[in-house]
Amino acid sequence: MALSYKKDLDKYKDLDEDEILNKLSAEELKQLETALEEMDPENALLPAGLRQKDQTSKTASGPFDRERLLKYLEKEAMEHKDRDDIVPFTGEKKGKVFVPKQKPIETRKEEVTTLDPELEEALSSATDTELCDLAAILGVHTLVTSSQTYDGTGSKEGYNNVVKGEKMNPVFDEPPNPTNVEDTLQRVKSNDSTLTEVNLNNIKNIPIPTLKDFAKSMEKNTHVKKFSLAATRSNDPVAVRQQLGTTVEMEIAKMLEENKSIVKFGYHFTQQGPRSRAAAAITKNNDLVRRRRVEGDV
Repeated sequence: MALSYKKDLDKYKDLDEDEILNKLSAEELKQLETALEEMDPENALLPAGLRQKDQTSKTASGPFDRERLLKYLEKEAMEHKDRDDIVPFTGEKKGKVFVPKQKPIETRKEEVTTLDPELEEALSSATDTELCDLAAILGVHTLVTSSQTYDGTGSKEGYNNVVKGEKMNPVFDEPPNPTNVEDTLQRVKSNDSTLTEVNLNNIKNIPIPTLKDFAKSMEKNTHVKKFSLAATRSNDPVAVRQQLGTTVEMEIAKMLEENKSIVKFGYHFTQQGPRSRAAAAITKNNDLVRRRRVEGDV
């Protein structure tokens, strides 16, 4: 079957396509062009003009005018008659209309208490002071009004217990830091023995190179015990905390083990080994301080 099919195709190999096309008429060429076009009406990715073949034979009426087209479409929509409803709306309401239930209004009836004539006469002729005493004895302070209470106690001015406001103490701003930055830097560089505390807090105008000089000078200073640097220009390039690495951390831990006076060290070790050795050394130094304090040496 396959061989016979190939034999049928062999007779078309020697055909001249150009000669055949030249013999076709204009209508036949148009039909051939339509048959060869590959259109896909369902493909949304193609432009609208390429989804199907051009079936119009009219000439263009003019350039595209969007406003004119919109007016034409609006006019056509207004002139087009709406279709009649198959089932006309009659306005009939179906189903039950929801009516909220009305709760009964509770009416309170005041109980009328009747007393003995002698007791009513005594209460009607009693003064405010006597009524206050009676209310205090019975433990019912609502028997008399506030004005009767103050009348009974001898006060004629009504409520006079005005709470006096507490005077707030003014809180003044802290004075500026009087530290002389340049003088302090020179004293740190010269390792001044009288300089044990450096306070640069809240000094906003310290240049960054000066802060770096302070950090560099503290490497060789042996007398400064406290160095404050809050609310200054010590940004990341100046105060960044860098990871020192395993070798440097081991060296720090070794130096802490040899030192007997450091009781607090504010560096976060990244490795477990140096961290454990440093913690043990700091704990040992704190124990030494505690023993000296107990023995009375400190």
